[in-house]
Amino acid sequence: MKSHARVTSIVLSVVLVVIVSGCGGGSPQTQPPPHVSTWTWVSGANTFNQDAIYGTEGTASPSNVPGARSGAASWIDTSGNLWLFGGIYETSNATTGGLSDLWKFDGINWTWVSGPNVGDQPGVYGTLGQASPSNVPGARSDSISWIGSGGIFWLFGGFGNAFSVSNSGNLNDLWKFDGTNWTWVSGANIADELGVYGAQGMPSASNVPGGRQGSVSWIDHAGNLWLFGGYGRDSTAGNGRLNDLWKFDGTNWTWVSGANIVDQAGAYGTKGTPSPSNVPGARNLADSWIDGSGNFWLFGGFGADSAGTTGRLNDLWKFDGTNWTWVSGANIVDQTGAYGTKGTPSPSNAPGARNQAVSWTDGSGNLWLFGGLGVDSSGVTDVLNDLWKFDGNNWTWVSGANTANQTGIYGTKGTPSKSNTPGSRASSAAWIDKQGSLWLFGGVRFDFPPGTNEFNDLWRFTP
Repeated sequence: MKSHARVTSIVLSVVLVVIVSGCGGGSPQTQPPPHVSTWTWVSGANTFNQDAIYGTEGTASPSNVPGARSGAASWIDTSGNLWLFGGIYETSNATTGGLSDLWKFDGINWTWVSGPNVGDQPGVYGTLGQASPSNVPGARSDSISWIGSGGIFWLFGGFGNAFSVSNSGNLNDLWKFDGTNWTWVSGANIADELGVYGAQGMPSASNVPGGRQGSVSWIDHAGNLWLFGGYGRDSTAGNGRLNDLWKFDGTNWTWVSGANIVDQAGAYGTKGTPSPSNVPGARNLADSWIDGSGNFWLFGGFGADSAGTTGRLNDLWKFDGTNWTWVSGANIVDQTGAYGTKGTPSPSNAPGARNQAVSWTDGSGNLWLFGGLGVDSSGVTDVLNDLWKFDGNNWTWVSGANTANQTGIYGTKGTPSKSNTPGSRASSAAWIDKQGSLWLFGGVRFDFPPGTNEFNDLWRFTP
């Protein structure tokens, strides 16, 4: 999951010394300083295009580390371990390709769990519905992933290899990983399959989304997966951006809303007003999350606005299970970021249009958004490192810069500091732990040095 700038006040620590007066005088008392939100560089390198150190499969080691990559899938298990799968890599000798390796980070060490330690491998599908130690999804990027009931990890689609290296493209295979083995659950073992939509609102064993990359997803309170958009195949073999909304109940897919053909304009309606005719435009590489009330939220991506013009978006949408509501942002593409004052929420604030950002929600239901490829405060389009928070009403610019192409400030590995910040990047992997901290891994920077440059640094942000 091929897809997550936080807004909160960063306050300078102040030590208040209170002199207690009295007949005999008093000794100074120190009040603890207020909490400061900080980034911590946890593992990996502070330079580009680092090779992986796999070690021994299944064995944790302080020397192990995933190689530089972007577009990886990520999830967190019930024990708080971070998991990472696949993505696009670039090595120190400029070799590039796709990955299908599976990693676990226990808070201290990385473990290479399964999959090959070389790139561009095909999938080993085995028999549909049957787990096997030899099964493994093919190398891919920009897939979606989620945790289902019982802590099962699920993986859908992305761009990569199907049953052979020569058969690559947009995928619609659905996999699950039980902690030991992979199972191919649904979809095809060949690339670029058409969508089978069936009747809108009706689940069916024959329904399946077409091959696609860069979708977004949610998990509702009943454990159903919801899937929106991406770049891939529609019902007629058209190839483009999609705005179809699907639900997977663990057995069958249901086409819920949106079109079954590509490149549809958004129907925005009136800002703040839900309507059965509202629907976001076709897009890929957007961001999504679910709030405490079970509403689905969608932000930005690259796609079509209200006029059908294609570009980067900064529109924010809510889906209540029945209707879409356009909540904030513009209904036209390529909008400049309105940052306001760092740490101060405002109804006029809004992140600039962007795609390939990362997002997550905290225990209070706030949305957090970091980086991506987008438009900064001066109208420049490039990679960003701004962190934002959305409280349900207003956006707050929390940390990072309001201009693109920022270099990371790493500080000392393992030591939090209010001056630390990851550099500008897109297509990172992200997790949120039980303590409400964000973990950020890798991503890509396109501009400096010239060419495409991948990260393998792991960061923790403590709000």
